Order: sequence, then C-alpha cells, then structure tokens
Amino acid sequence: MENRQIAISQFGDPSVLVSQVGPIPQPQAGEVLVRVHFAGVNPIDVKTRAGLGWAASENKDKLPWVPGYDIAGEIVSVGEQSERFSVGDKVAGFVGFPLQGGGYSQYIAVPESELSQVPDSVTLEAAAALPLAGQTAVQALDKAGVKEGQRVLILAGAGGVGHIAIQVAVAAKAEVFTTCSEANLDYMATLGAHAVNYKFAPVSERVEEADVLIDLVGGDAALDALNCLKDGGTVVTVPTLSAEMICEKAKLLGFEATGMLVDPNPEQLDALLYMVSVGLVKTEIQQVYPLDQVADAHKQIETGHTRGKILLDMQC
Repeated sequence: MENRQIAISQFGDPSVLVSQVGPIPQPQAGEVLVRVHFAGVNPIDVKTRAGLGWAASENKDKLPWVPGYDIAGEIVSVGEQSERFSVGDKVAGFVGFPLQGGGYSQYIAVPESELSQVPDSVTLEAAAALPLAGQTAVQALDKAGVKEGQRVLILAGAGGVGHIAIQVAVAAKAEVFTTCSEANLDYMATLGAHAVNYKFAPVSERVEEADVLIDLVGGDAALDALNCLKDGGTVVTVPTLSAEMICEKAKLLGFEATGMLVDPNPEQLDALLYMVSVGLVKTEIQQVYPLDQVADAHKQIETGHTRGKILLDMQC
C-alpha cells in the first residue's frame, strides 16, 4: 500500500504541484490514521503555493511540502490512548493549521482531538467543505457579535466562506446583505440574503445603515463597503494582506474593526456538521477534481469566481 500526496515542489504557478508517493504513516499515541476521501482546496493553499504568507515563509526550506487543511474520510487504524473513534468511523477535520498542512494526502495520521464525527446524514463531500471555510464564517460572525435583527453586510457571499456565513447569519435571524456577480444573484436569494451585483454599482450605493461588515474581499471593495455602515458599526476583515489598511480606515471613521486568523475548533465543526445534518446549512460544491487535476483546482480558485467550494477526490 502506498500513500499518494500532492506537494509544492517550489513556489510558483499551479504547475509546481507534483504527485509524490510515500509510506502510509503509523498513528502515534493519541492519533488516528485517516483514509482521506476528499480534501478541501482553499485560497490559503493557492497563496502558499505562490510563496505568499506565513505558511510559505516558514516552510520555504522544507520543500517539497504537502498543503491542505480540510479533510474528510474514514478511520483505518487508531494509535494507543485513542479513545474517541473506532475503525470505520467517518470523520472530518481542520488539520495541521497553519504550518504543518498535509491534507492533500491519501492517508494522514492526525491527533484525534482535531477531528469531528460526520453524522450519517452528511456526505463526506459536504463534510470536507466545512472545516476551514465554515469555521472562518462562524468565527467572523462571533467576533462581530452578530445578533438577531441586525443588518449584516457580507462581501463575496457566493464564495467558500461567504455562502456559509450567510446561512449562519440567517439562522441567527440577522438581516443579511451581500455582494456577488450577476450569475449568483438568484443563488444568494435562495440562501436568504439581499444580493447586490457589485459589477453594476458599488455596494455603498445600494446598502445603508448596516450594523456589521464581514469583509471577505479586502482592498478597494472593502473600503467602499465601509460607507454602508451606520455610526458605531463593526468591521471584521478576513483577507490578511489588506487587513491593516482596512482596520486603520475603519477606525478613522469611528468603527470598531479587527482582522482575524481562523483558529481550528472541533466543537465548532461539530456544530456546523449538525446544522448541515438538520438542513440549516447547505454546503455548495462547485466541482470535485481528481487528485491528478490539482493544478486545475488551483486555477479555478485563482479566478476569484468560485461558487462555494472546490474539493479534491483523493482516492481517484
């Protein structure tokens, strides 16, 4: 038996992603071995592959490096002192974040504390779409203190984080506004959000008196969206590259503003999996790519126009 993985051979365009074969790891004490069915592809993977950000700078001397933080699959063996799961259990997790990675692997040994059980009514595809994006969404809304009846503006509602953030905010009985392209206007409406076509007009001309801005875009679009907030509004900005600029400008305008780095939290993933199992949240998966088409998966993320999530099928 072998363990195929996708690794970053050097920093650069998607062609630097290579397939490598190694031994199947042995789970250590407190770990379990997961046969990965699906791995999530996230913008941070693309950024790291290009040589940008903290994970890239910390791993530059360790190439080839295996990226990937989202996994869903089944447990094939358990290490000593591992008590939570049994062989055959379906699990998902937000693993190896931010410096270890390893999700783009057919087999991965992870601490059982990093995993959540996947309910029978939730597919492994849906589960693989949740860890990083779902927890980013929940933590951004938590940080902003979103409450029932508030007007919440979420930039880029059709993306991996955005489509979950909208549904969680709607479940919390907030009034949700979002930006998207024309192709996603109907989709945003089905999730319960008021959608603005950002190509047609700046969002600042369409939305006013928002209590909260959840910025998943950064840059000029976020600066424009600050004009939608009412006095004393709250801003949470997720893209790290422009966070300092957005927070500075927001504070000048009298808003509370903070950047954020998602923090893996298995209890939150349990809650998200439960929400999916009862139909409160639906994960949108634009495409599942076979393992050997990982470069195409990265190219799709780089378009900036992915509806929901992109997954890798690690077993085909």
